Amino acid sequence: MRIVDLSRELYHRTPTYPGQPPIIHGVWKTHAEAFAESGNVQGNSVMYFSMPDHGGTHIDAPRHFGPDATPIDEYPLENCIVPGICLDLRHIPPRAEITPADLEAAVEAAGVAIPQGGTVLLCTGHHARTFPTPAYSTDNPGVNVAATEWLARQGIVHFGIDSMRPGPEGVVNALVHKACLELGITHIESLCNLEALIGQGVFRFIGLPLKWRGGTGSPIRAVAVFED
Repeated sequence: MRIVDLSRELYHRTPTYPGQPPIIHGVWKTHAEAFAESGNVQGNSVMYFSMPDHGGTHIDAPRHFGPDATPIDEYPLENCIVPGICLDLRHIPPRAEITPADLEAAVEAAGVAIPQGGTVLLCTGHHARTFPTPAYSTDNPGVNVAATEWLARQGIVHFGIDSMRPGPEGVVNALVHKACLELGITHIESLCNLEALIGQGVFRFIGLPLKWRGGTGSPIRAVAVFED
């Protein structure tokens, strides 16, 4: 078995989506403090974190798109362990729209079919080019509504991308979120290391969310598994 980690590292003040709360990570109790409290028997350090449910590598729950849609704690876990392929879209310019024609060409180049009930990961190279600079928050290419509709027609449960948003910054991104709600799919954002999947064929994607009650999304530890 070979596992490829597709998850961004989380640390204090990790870049988050503009306008959302920061990611805070710190020491709640040091080993020395705990050692003293235990009567000099054992010092068990504890850290804490605070973050939005859309921080780091995460999946959007349908609840993110509409108030009456499925929250993350009710999202089917069957959708979180699925077959997947990765498409090479690194030639798409920053801030550009990824079209159905771009996706069709990328699938042909990959030489493998999109798995029914699976996922498609879109490698734009954005994370590798820009993280953690300010451009990471603004300059990503992304799918447009027509491309989102095309992906849904392939029978996927979700798609993923190596940027903070599925569409380019602005109205198109909002329309892509709206389309996901209407099409009954969702997406995964802030993936990384997708370059390692290009040309590797079909893999098993695993990205399990936390069980946040009523959550609009959740951080995930996203991995691609290749079984020899």
